[in-house]
Parts: sequence; structure tokens; C-alpha cells
Amino acid sequence: MKYAFLVGDGMADYPVIELGGRTPLETAHTPNMDRITRLGRIGRVQTVPAGLPPGSDVANLSLLGYDAAANFEGRGPIEAASIGVELEAADTAFRCNVVTLRDGLMDDYSAGHITSEDSRPMMEEIQAALGTAAIRFVPGISYRHLTIIRDFPRGLLCTPPHDISGKPWEPHLPKGPGQEIVRSLMERARPVLAASEFNRRRIAAGKKPATDIWPWGQGRAMKLASLRERYGLTCSVISAVDLVRGLGVLAGLKVRMVPGATGYLGTNYAGKVAAAKDALGTEDFVYLHVEAPDETGHEGDVHKKIQAIEEFDEHIVGEILALRDAIPDLRIIVVPDHETPVSTKTHAGGPVPYAVCGPHVVPGAAAVYTEREAAWAPVEPAVDLFERFIRGSW
Repeated sequence: MKYAFLVGDGMADYPVIELGGRTPLETAHTPNMDRITRLGRIGRVQTVPAGLPPGSDVANLSLLGYDAAANFEGRGPIEAASIGVELEAADTAFRCNVVTLRDGLMDDYSAGHITSEDSRPMMEEIQAALGTAAIRFVPGISYRHLTIIRDFPRGLLCTPPHDISGKPWEPHLPKGPGQEIVRSLMERARPVLAASEFNRRRIAAGKKPATDIWPWGQGRAMKLASLRERYGLTCSVISAVDLVRGLGVLAGLKVRMVPGATGYLGTNYAGKVAAAKDALGTEDFVYLHVEAPDETGHEGDVHKKIQAIEEFDEHIVGEILALRDAIPDLRIIVVPDHETPVSTKTHAGGPVPYAVCGPHVVPGAAAVYTEREAAWAPVEPAVDLFERFIRGSW
């Protein structure tokens, strides 16, 4: 058996008035996901356990078959694992966005989807200005970076910046133990960014500046049993996002880097598919993640989200489906990690549809892959879905 786990991040949504009461997934042209549904069957899965935040960290951890309630520590340590930063027991890792704050609002949680070429030097400037023996700023990719603080107390409440797009930011500053440390870093980073030559170039080019840092998603180091230990599988992960690659590292998956993979529309889909084909040639399992539907959901742009879903269907799902001729024992599942409604511009934790086909999957009656088509199905926990995908049958 071979296994392809295809994740369209944030693909699920709510009905949109502008679309006549349909969701972006219902509106998009998705012949390949529909074909998986017809060849196999559709269902619903709960990726966010009760009491946990509806983030891609929790949801992808669940989709990989781990009990998020027992294992989740925070987004920061997962992303640290992705970029090879080893955390000591006393370290707390924060995800650190560079953002654009303007007129008292969270104007852009990604500073205009800033490039790594612009953002990494800025983080290096912040490290030079504010770093100490106990505080480190580590560059990541695009707007996604790390702040690591030693001996930081537990219990600080931080708001993800994408949760407050277009809203006043000041009421959402960190609150609780250690807030004075984090707020001070945020205030002191502002003039460093304002003085950066890279920001001046962005402004001159008509791009959004990175005005501030926004730490969130903090936690201590995580430890997971690998999928090889649990199931005897050799596995790879393919994603443009530090978070998903970090989960892969923690789960013992081989991280396959794809040049030109951006996490947005028009990413290097062909490179991702080539990496997946290479993985399935020698390994058992590939986890292929595409970020663009989530990013466009955060932007609140319904037409861009439809485009992202259609790109995922054509360039990822269609190409992986075509492998069934060469790999007849290939089981494929397609699923969002969570909802990212364009109406709210943030994540939601409701059940999401999945479609699965391949060996030992008895076809059902559904013909299209949508939230509405899956609404009749019982809701399964993600841990159970992964177990059944690997070991069971439908």
C-alpha cells in the first residue's frame, strides 16, 4: 500500500451571500476532488478537539493521527523544529509575525506577504538590537519567524494576528504572566523596523512595510512518537509552511523542500507533485500540504479563495490521481485542516469534509466534494480517521 494525504489548508467555509448561499468549495470547479468522491466516499472529520484553538497547528497534528489534547504545546516549538532550532527545557518559543499596523488596526498580519529576502534581514537587525543571552530572534520564512525566551512563565494569553485582521490591535496585546517582557520587545522592535533600509525600499516600491513584530503561539519543546514507530511507515512531508514541516520533523517524516513553494497562489505546484512522486517511489506515505486556500480566506477574498481551491484541485489532486495507473495500491485522501471562512477572516473549529478513494474503499453515493454533500455523514475524530486511512477500510 501507498498513501497520499492531500491537505488544502482552510479550504472549508460557510455559505457566502455573494455566491448565492454556496461556499467557495461548492462554487469552485473541482473535477478531481469530485472524482475522488465518486471513486470512493465522502465523510466529515473533527480536526480540532474541544477546548483547543482552531489553528493549523492543532488541526494538522490531529490529521497526522496524534491526540492534540495530550501532545500540543504551542505553535512556536513546532516551527522551531522545522528550521532546526533545538529548544532547551527552559526555552519558550513564540511564533513571531512581522505585521503592518496602521491607523490603530491590524492592517496586514503578513506585512503584504513579505518575502524572506526582505524579512530575514529585518529579523537579524532586531536580533542585533534586542537579542540577549536569554532572548533570541530567529529568522524563518516570509512573515513567519521565532522569538525564543528563556525561563518565561506559562499562562500568557496571545492573540494570533490573523484573528484580528482589519480590527483594532491594542485590545489584543499579550495579557498575563510575562506580558511586560513581550510588550516591551514589541515596542522596542518598532523603531528598529522603521529604520530598516529594507522597509524603506518596500515603501518606495509601493509595498506594505513591516511596522511591528507580533509574538504568539508560544510553547515549550514537543516530543512525538514517529509514524514509523507507530505504523512502520516510511514517510515524507511537503509544504511551504514552517509549521507543517515542523510537525513532520517531530513525527519523523522526511522534509522535502521545494524551490519556489510560497504558501500562496501560484506556488510551485509542479515541484510539489514531483517531490510527492519521488517520495512515493521509495516510501509508503506522503503528506502534501497547500496553504493558499487558508491565506486567501484570511484576506476575506472569496474569488481568490475559489482560485486557490481550483489550483489545488487541478495541479495537486489531479496529478496525484493520475498516479493510480502506475501505483494501483495508492490510497488518497483529500481534506482541509479546518475552516477559514472569508466572512470572518480567521479559523473556525467545526467539522470539515474529507473524500477518500483507493484499495478497500467501497464507493458511496456522493458525487461531488462539498461541505453540503458531507453534511449527512457522522463526524469522526481525526485520530480515528488517520488510523482507518492507514489500517482500515470503508
